[in-house]
Amino acid sequence: MSHPLLSRIDSPADLKRLSRAELKQLAVELRDYLLQNVARTGGHLSSNLGTVELTIALHHVFDTPTDRLVWDVGHQTYPHKILTGRRDRMPTLRQYGGMSGFPRRDESEYDTFGTAHSSTSISAALGMAIGAQLRGEARKAVAIIGDGAMTAGMAFEALNNGGVPHHGKMADLLVVLNDNDMSISPPVGALNRYLARLMSGRFYAQARESAKQVLSNVPPLFELAKKLEEHAKGLVVPATIFEEFGFNYVGPIDGHDLDSLIPTLENLRDRGGPQFLHVVTKKGYGYKLAEADPIAYHGPGKFDPAVGLKKPAASDAPPKPTFTQVFGQWLCDMAAHDTRLVAITPAMREGSGMVEFHQKFPGRYFDVGIAEQHAVTFAGGLACEGLKPVVAIYSTFLQRGYDQLIHDIALQNLPVVFALDRAGVVGADGATHMGAYDIAYVRCIPNMSLIAPADENETRQALSAAYAQNHPVAVRYPRGSGAGVAVQPTLDALPWGKGEVRRQASAVAGQPRIAILAFGTLLYPALQAAEALNATVANMRFIKPLDTALVAELARTHDVIVTVEEGCVMGGAGSAVLEALGQLGLPRQTLTLGLRDEFLEHGDPAKLLSLQGLDAAGIERQIRERFLGAASDTQAQAAVPAASNVTPLVTPLRG
Repeated sequence: MSHPLLSRIDSPADLKRLSRAELKQLAVELRDYLLQNVARTGGHLSSNLGTVELTIALHHVFDTPTDRLVWDVGHQTYPHKILTGRRDRMPTLRQYGGMSGFPRRDESEYDTFGTAHSSTSISAALGMAIGAQLRGEARKAVAIIGDGAMTAGMAFEALNNGGVPHHGKMADLLVVLNDNDMSISPPVGALNRYLARLMSGRFYAQARESAKQVLSNVPPLFELAKKLEEHAKGLVVPATIFEEFGFNYVGPIDGHDLDSLIPTLENLRDRGGPQFLHVVTKKGYGYKLAEADPIAYHGPGKFDPAVGLKKPAASDAPPKPTFTQVFGQWLCDMAAHDTRLVAITPAMREGSGMVEFHQKFPGRYFDVGIAEQHAVTFAGGLACEGLKPVVAIYSTFLQRGYDQLIHDIALQNLPVVFALDRAGVVGADGATHMGAYDIAYVRCIPNMSLIAPADENETRQALSAAYAQNHPVAVRYPRGSGAGVAVQPTLDALPWGKGEVRRQASAVAGQPRIAILAFGTLLYPALQAAEALNATVANMRFIKPLDTALVAELARTHDVIVTVEEGCVMGGAGSAVLEALGQLGLPRQTLTLGLRDEFLEHGDPAKLLSLQGLDAAGIERQIRERFLGAASDTQAQAAVPAASNVTPLVTPLRG
């Protein structure tokens, strides 16, 4: 369809000139434009289809960017980006050098706060509201948070702080609860049940039916009552929890009804102090396939909107299993073998590959909601009672439970297994989801061990090795599939703390003897580079405990030691090797290769690894330049341009 209204919207100021009828037509055009573009690029879909009207209403009512909008998580901000001057950049969404899939302060002045992890919006918006007070500036701060994100403790910490006076003044803060009954996985917990009761309580249902009977004989009043129905819910079922925090609660109202949204937001805009608006939306709204299956359409790749997501044909060759799938199968197999195993996820059942485990072992599956700190300490409590907890968690999400990892697990030396998914370069989600730091932040903790398997089969063996220990162990593995190594169905474990030599260099007179110590899946590009370099390659597997005997052997028989890892160089596995060489008294020429000291841009993972010099060509080139005098002819052509000609991966943050 054509988009005559949308094509005229270059900033939120253009929205303010539209009539209510035109705004409704704009919503139709915006939803279609969104669907067509995401189908071409891939990205988050269901959540964005659900926030079209809410986004239009917020920008129509508030004076953005002077008034601050903070979108929690931020994966639902494509309509926001389209309406704030970035419509023509949608074809570049989540591609290297293109538009981010999340709000970024360096991308637009309308992106007031960078978000991609959950439950930070109320804290940030409160800080902005107090900041405006301190500076004597009259502006509003609005946090838009989903019902899944409201399960996190940080959201309640912010509510607790936001509902009280600060230096005698209440903050002008509006919290919009976008209640779509769905985060990424189905939401869980007491709060979600409470929100559901607002919509389905027996008292409300009885009052509603009685009103219908009374008013059905007076059609005009009956129609008016239907329009006010959502408003009435807030009166019939008082939102005690939010009122007790000191917020004026309004709602629930229909988040797809501009006739409800706009006047309600206008009223709340003009009121001072902390306000709480509860809106009800539907993920995937307006696209029937996404409405029917919002999880499948949460973050699809490219697809035809007329057809929907393609289901694999029976004749299609099965794809290589992903590391996440390997973990999910191991979890089920180990649970069948050992009844002590319990599995925990912070609201990432699908993403962490735990759907089958949940189905087979429902009594041993625990989704604690978006509450990573609680997930870690909860696992510690289970371990104290003789159970064997496995916490499936993304590398960047474990960052949110770091104090608990140190204080509640490692300090007490509790046998908890951490399955660190999305370790290393993740691609289109960008800097907020890059698993760049877990090697550095895990290996420095006493009692913790850390394994980096090289492929699918080693991942299964590494998990078994971790599970067999009586202390905390993390196993890191990347997003997607690996080398395609066949996975054995046994529960055999890797030999604890032992690496292996995968390629032995031949002696060549006049050439330095080079040993490449590879950690994790970069073993395979290291092997490719070693063929061209005539280098030895060790698959180290264990970052902690490091196989110091193997390190010593390689140092004594080689002139050059090169480490390769898909994690930050600073404090990483290469640092562990350097520390070991120093303690062993074996000084050698060394080169540590890994992710540079910078935040990585979003883009294709293979391209990002290439830009970091971590593909086979980059590893070979850097070793040649450092130790062999020059790159080969082939490598010279593929070399990264001079620094002065390289576009920075991250633009400096807007001040």
